[in-house]
Amino acid sequence: MSGATRRLTTAQALVEFLAHQYTERDGKRQRLINACWGIFGHGNVAGLGQALLETGQDAMPYLQGRNEQAMVHAAVGYARQSNRLAAQAVTTSIGPGATNLVTGAALATVNRLPVLLLPGDIFTTRPADPVLQQLEVPSAGDVSVNDCLRPVSRYFDRIVRPESLIPAALQAMRVLADPADTGAVTLAFPQDVQAEAFDWPEEFFADRVWHVRRPAPDPAELAVAARAVRSARRPLIVAGGGIHHSEAEESLRALVEATGIPVASTQAGKGSLRHDHPADIGGIGHTGTAVADDLARTADLVIGVGTRYSDFTTASATLFANPQVRFLNLNIAPFDAHKLSATTLVADARAGLEALTQALAGHRVEEGYEAEYAAGKASWEQRVDAAYAAGDESARPSQAQVLGALDQIVGDEDVVINAAGSLPGDLHKLWRARSPRQYHLEYGYSCMGYEIPAAIGVRLAAPDRPVWALVGDGTYLMMPTEIVTAVQEGVNINIVLIQNHGYASIGGLSEETGGERYGTAYRFRAADGTYSGDPLPVDLAANAASLGMEVIRAGSVAELREALAAARASKRPTCVYVETETADTVSGAPAAQAWWDVPVAQTATRPAAVKAREAYDRQAAARRRHL
Repeated sequence: MSGATRRLTTAQALVEFLAHQYTERDGKRQRLINACWGIFGHGNVAGLGQALLETGQDAMPYLQGRNEQAMVHAAVGYARQSNRLAAQAVTTSIGPGATNLVTGAALATVNRLPVLLLPGDIFTTRPADPVLQQLEVPSAGDVSVNDCLRPVSRYFDRIVRPESLIPAALQAMRVLADPADTGAVTLAFPQDVQAEAFDWPEEFFADRVWHVRRPAPDPAELAVAARAVRSARRPLIVAGGGIHHSEAEESLRALVEATGIPVASTQAGKGSLRHDHPADIGGIGHTGTAVADDLARTADLVIGVGTRYSDFTTASATLFANPQVRFLNLNIAPFDAHKLSATTLVADARAGLEALTQALAGHRVEEGYEAEYAAGKASWEQRVDAAYAAGDESARPSQAQVLGALDQIVGDEDVVINAAGSLPGDLHKLWRARSPRQYHLEYGYSCMGYEIPAAIGVRLAAPDRPVWALVGDGTYLMMPTEIVTAVQEGVNINIVLIQNHGYASIGGLSEETGGERYGTAYRFRAADGTYSGDPLPVDLAANAASLGMEVIRAGSVAELREALAAARASKRPTCVYVETETADTVSGAPAAQAWWDVPVAQTATRPAAVKAREAYDRQAAARRRHL
């Protein structure tokens, strides 16, 4: 080891360290931390803020956000578009700036996506106690609000001394680059330690490459897996987000073309096969297609690839109804591979699929099974066509017709982003994904407000791809702030803003569960005290324009199609505003093809709730544990 040192503040040392971190997979190398988002306050302005200025924009690009949660969403969008091989950092002050990170951190960790969080923290030297924004805990002097980030982080540390940064920073990079263990990483950074100088070993700032491994399956596990597939008469692949993260789409295609096994996709896995591939049968679960869910009910082997089996995928443990059904899970994370008492194949998705294809050489499902799902796929495509079709081009569109108009405009390179409301269900059932990263649904945490900042992150990661953030009025009102960031940075995103005057998704769920759409419409109060009066006179298009976007209003299906084409051709951030049917009417998409468990009141006097409970008890009786 060299004895050379460099005297820097702890914050300067961290920024310099981050500028020299790389990932490598398949011989391709890229920066691990590509940029740092930040909003400055007294807890980080003189530390990390000064360090970013000192280090320079070329070494560590700085991006100015407007909301701390939104900055995390933007970084997560960037990481997902980068297949988890590159990430971004986010720095905030102490207090509310730090606690605003919690939702974004949970979203990142739930979705297994890397983001580095650098919240400021209270003084370690306690010159004044309490300092501004300090949370006092009488029973513990070492607790700060940053401890809220512990349960939503894959790794958490507090840098209480300059020298403690070295092991903490290395552990942070390890987790960010680990495909089986990644998520939000938090380094809480006391404001006095940020500004404290230290003599750092030069080796700390050397280029460091983190190899992103592709572990191959264990031969014994592979042999068992191959036997399970060969013995199955009705196998079904459930494609999860791990296929995209591993860039395993071509390996999946090779397997299904060799074997004829059909592929249903989770929200995260949609696009693993192109929509017009004969083996692609669409989304699975509560928001899935009829053909996928029918096959899931009769499958005798479910092959999960890179999926964590959320309740939407399993229809709350009611979907896989065959008494003889068994599970085979290919996953890089043993925690997910073991779900549903599965036979495990712990490996990288691409490596595992390639090995399984070789082990299944010469095997193919029966022709009758292929014909069955081909007919089901064709039937569902007719339902998609019907939902997209507009009989009257001059009429206000349904939500499904909005998607149909967009379907006619986008190319293979476009990216469509959504996260919450009624749109995820419509998209999962209807959208025809043309390329692996076209369909970008954050449905692990289903966080309202994700779409607009995530679109910025995606566009930063893929500047040549048109990006669409699809948002309803409820989501838009949650977090429109990063429109200002897109305008400021010249990040050319498109927003499709759908006004339906309320929480359409939850309104429908409320009606199904006996809640009678209580509190879900954006309306004035009526005489009975409920929100059932006239729609609120809110002009969201004017709001978007006031934040700097070009806005195009569309009042009909024909105008919408023209507006979408103009937005795609625009060279600046553009919003297409369209008013659809109100929140208490249907979206135009086919109804749910499988159940979702939302408990209904066991005792009630209102007839709607009593009826809903009777329906709930019938559905819940079909739940089972796969042991």
